[in-house]
Amino acid sequence: MFGTSGIRGTVGEDVTAELALSVGRAVAADGYERVVVGRDVRESGAVLSDALTAGLRECGTDVLEAGIASTPTVARAVVRTGADAGIVVTASHNPAPDNGIKLWSADGTAFDRDRLEAIARRIDRDEYDLAAWDGHGSSESLSEPIDRHAADLTAAVSIDDSLRVVVDVGNGAGGVTARALADLGCDVVTLNGQRDGRFPGRPSEPTRETLTELASQVAATDAHLGIAHDGDADRMLAVDETGTFVPKDVLLALFARAAASDAAVDRPVVAAPVGTSMAVDDALAAIGASVSRTPVGDGYVAERATDSRVVFGGEPSGAWIWPDEIPCPDGPLAACKLVELVADRGPLSEQVAAIETYPIRRQSLEVEDKNAVVDRIRGRIRDQYPDEDVDATDGVYVDRDDGWFLIRASGTEPLVRVTAEARTESSADRLEAEALEELERATEARAAVPKSD
Repeated sequence: MFGTSGIRGTVGEDVTAELALSVGRAVAADGYERVVVGRDVRESGAVLSDALTAGLRECGTDVLEAGIASTPTVARAVVRTGADAGIVVTASHNPAPDNGIKLWSADGTAFDRDRLEAIARRIDRDEYDLAAWDGHGSSESLSEPIDRHAADLTAAVSIDDSLRVVVDVGNGAGGVTARALADLGCDVVTLNGQRDGRFPGRPSEPTRETLTELASQVAATDAHLGIAHDGDADRMLAVDETGTFVPKDVLLALFARAAASDAAVDRPVVAAPVGTSMAVDDALAAIGASVSRTPVGDGYVAERATDSRVVFGGEPSGAWIWPDEIPCPDGPLAACKLVELVADRGPLSEQVAAIETYPIRRQSLEVEDKNAVVDRIRGRIRDQYPDEDVDATDGVYVDRDDGWFLIRASGTEPLVRVTAEARTESSADRLEAEALEELERATEARAAVPKSD
């Protein structure tokens, strides 16, 4: 039921009001007595959040309504109000026909696997504690959650120069970024600033391909950089002052190096998923810091970021976590941090150019029974490579002398993802071929296994 980022799927098929009602009932029945509820701009969110709220209140839980707000706005509201949990109705970067549900703990972290499984068990078994007619929970609106988020952002950074920033809100819930940057003295221009759950301006997911309008706007003006969010603004990606898309691993390296440089702890650590580029390791090694790798998923990165030595957590998808601020991905905070970085250290293009990058290969192949195939590959690889070169944290990661490759099952699609990186083009090609050969052998062996009736 719960993937790496909560529940997500097509409205009316995978995600229904009945499911939202059940989630609300299960959360309440599991002992969460005061819950913040918010949603992104998708039109289906109104019905789903109503059903979710009804389920919570029907089982005696009091609801604090955040309305339409970014996911990090809701997570911050949970911490600020002392609520027991938070729930956001959102499909994040997915297209308009989709929606979903994310759950947040009292400390602002995503529900861990144990908590999610407890909720799923209640739903599977219909184990709810419906309140009597006079025991339903209350409902009240939160006071200005977006304004409070903006105030948190302006307190978290210091921008001395007035920079010009183009913010592509993507028709989503991330307008708080433009507000905070304006409050910090920046000259802000917005793109796709109107809330619209159909995402008419561009697809909800910000990528090199979907940010052409932002890139053109920045390149044609004297803007210092451009910022882009997904539908619920937990992600943030950027273009530099020339309108060039900033590679995701490079952006991770820039944030990680800045956080580690400013850290008060000795030998600081950055949390990042398996499959993160060696560029991040090299950028950190130069200042005496290191990477601690996690399974793929911002929830796993956030969980690792609770360690006292971890000063930053990032996932190249665009999820960035500063644990001293809030232990969840906060796209608006990342935007403000990036603008601060440009103000302090100069043009973004020059900072990007200073990060050494390496050839990287990525493929996604549709595979039947993806988990069984990856399990088979894991067994084969353990027989072929020394234990110290193999990491089974998420899929199979193999460290080679001149690079690495990773084979893992997608958490949301019937795909196996293959990634290879090396310090030369020829080595990257060789490692990619090595990984694809392992995948081919595993799928052939899987097909050869007789199926029981």
